Amino acid sequence: MAGEPQPDCLFCKIVSGEIPATIIRETDTTVAFRDINPQAPTHVLVIPRLHHPDAASLAAAEPQVLADVVREAGQVAADEKIADTGYRVVFNTGAGAGQTVFHAHAHVLGGRGLQWPPG
Repeated sequence: MAGEPQPDCLFCKIVSGEIPATIIRETDTTVAFRDINPQAPTHVLVIPRLHHPDAASLAAAEPQVLADVVREAGQVAADEKIADTGYRVVFNTGAGAGQTVFHAHAHVLGGRGLQWPPG
């Protein structure tokens, strides 16, 4: 059920502490940790503590939590010293867009030039 921890969800297991991660920020509603397969010098994931399969379902059910995720993405960029040089926040939705963990999450990418379109 959406909003409830899922026993087979990697990110739910990170939230619960069952699986270790390099956590860099935590709030009551979010957790931010380094991606294990970084695509840029800075690559941090910001996830809601609540389980929702993607950003759209999170927005529909918990719009304030989605706002928390986006606010934390900005704070990660500031903490990582990429806010002034530019960074990207990406929500992949669905397997065709590259989503591999079906728990809403934002990728915060920076520390190098990011081309457009993102391909």
